[in-house]
Amino acid sequence: MVDLTTRYLGLTLKNPLVASASPLCEDIGNIRRMEDAGAAAVVLHSLFEEQITLESHDLDRYLTHGAESFAEALTYFPDMTEYNLGPEGYLDHLRRAKAAVDIPIIGSLNGVSTGGWIRYARKIEEAGADALELNVYFIPTDAEMTGAEVEQMYVDLIRDVKASIRIPVAVKLGHAFSAIANMGRRLDEAGADALVLFNRFYQPDFDLEHLEVTPTLTLSSSYELLLRIHWVAILFGHIRPDLAVTGGIHTAQDVLKAMMAGARVAMMTSALLKHGIDHLAAVQKELVTWMEEHEYESIRQMQGSMSYRSVAEPAAFERANYMRVLRSYALRTSPKDPRREANRSATRAEPC
Repeated sequence: MVDLTTRYLGLTLKNPLVASASPLCEDIGNIRRMEDAGAAAVVLHSLFEEQITLESHDLDRYLTHGAESFAEALTYFPDMTEYNLGPEGYLDHLRRAKAAVDIPIIGSLNGVSTGGWIRYARKIEEAGADALELNVYFIPTDAEMTGAEVEQMYVDLIRDVKASIRIPVAVKLGHAFSAIANMGRRLDEAGADALVLFNRFYQPDFDLEHLEVTPTLTLSSSYELLLRIHWVAILFGHIRPDLAVTGGIHTAQDVLKAMMAGARVAMMTSALLKHGIDHLAAVQKELVTWMEEHEYESIRQMQGSMSYRSVAEPAAFERANYMRVLRSYALRTSPKDPRREANRSATRAEPC
């Protein structure tokens, strides 16, 4: 019998399939279906720093001050009073989710500063969350802000949150750091219990008819997995926090690659939005079938087996791979020109 259990954030999970934060998690019925389909844990949708700040009216005054003289300024930000459930509604939803299922429920906070909103980390803990995921989505648009300042902001945030709660804390990161391995080490030292790689970078588009900047959302594909397993494989064994892959997990093969790179769990959202919640069951069935056919007894047996420290050629994760990839691509031959071929034949027929 194949053993699918894994350890993540100090929790023993029945398998490595985790439903990551998405609108699907806003419905208790969906969370029950996720458990029935095989999800080992669920990460709730995020509670945003802006929502919490708005509740205290600080952000509201800041955004609306003087806006009446420039009407479209009111449209620059979403109506945070209507976004998902609001702070108190979020906590109530978390309590009901915990009561509805037996699998771990992981709360999610989305923010970047170290302000008073962090007190909600403690409230999420008190509401019964088994762990907390910090979904840090920050784009440094200030030309005066240095990379070192951005990194320190992350470190300070993790340290402050860890000081306020006892439950494990995961950090969901973007990939745009100049030194990801060093950043992983610094977050380790700040107390992070897991790193979730990577947050997807959502880019707006231009509406040429109305001359507006419009939000866009494209669901992930398995191709996006490559960046994730690359860095998980490099970090595995070099830092203490657990590693999780999010983005690009669609099939059992994707899950296997994530595990072999060194991840403890594989998180799914786009695949569930595309194929439905029952897709979890199909992936788990294929996972078991593959492991039986290849004589793996457990998930733990394969975790990290293709990591940087385990493969015969670790340079494949570094610069040498760049040259190998470029040399490995064979250019397609263009359709042959009959006249050029005739000239070549005539040339070859000429005597020396």
